[in-house]
Amino acid sequence: MERFRLVFSGSGGQGVITASIILAEAAVLYENMNAVQSQVYGPAARGGAARSDVLISERAIDFPKVTHPNVLVALTQAAYNAYTPIIRPGSLLITDTRFVKIQSKVDARQRELPLYDTVMEKIGNPIVFNICVLGALVALTEIVKPQSVIRVLSERVPVGSLEMNQKALELGLDLGRNAGSLKKE
Repeated sequence: MERFRLVFSGSGGQGVITASIILAEAAVLYENMNAVQSQVYGPAARGGAARSDVLISERAIDFPKVTHPNVLVALTQAAYNAYTPIIRPGSLLITDTRFVKIQSKVDARQRELPLYDTVMEKIGNPIVFNICVLGALVALTEIVKPQSVIRVLSERVPVGSLEMNQKALELGLDLGRNAGSLKKE
């Protein structure tokens, strides 16, 4: 398995840190892999910059920071502008069509997906936007199994919102599958 070096980036309130934690927990608890997750966010709880690094590997992880991600999730224009220069050539770049407008050529396998608009159309609640993003990421990379994410969700989210989170995950999985899979090497 390739070592996955992921950067989730966006703004406070989009759930990028929560999505990264769920992914790391799914890898460790249900996929028998090693994972490290760290986060940085601005002083504003909502609207400030948010970044979370996740490393996932079958081998030991010696350094917990991602300097050149092979997967970048950029959910705001500011995140796209700030982090596309550090992406490894040929890596995966996931953006949301509502919040990010591609401005320059990036040496990456770009997947522009209508994640937010799909969540709003099908569910009507933006609180699960991050879970839809996570579903697309899982479908595009197959880094963990969807069932592992569902197991973490069942332990982390209130019982009354589990169904909505599962639906958001499925929407993301469908968007990712339709965008073309980039399977593990």
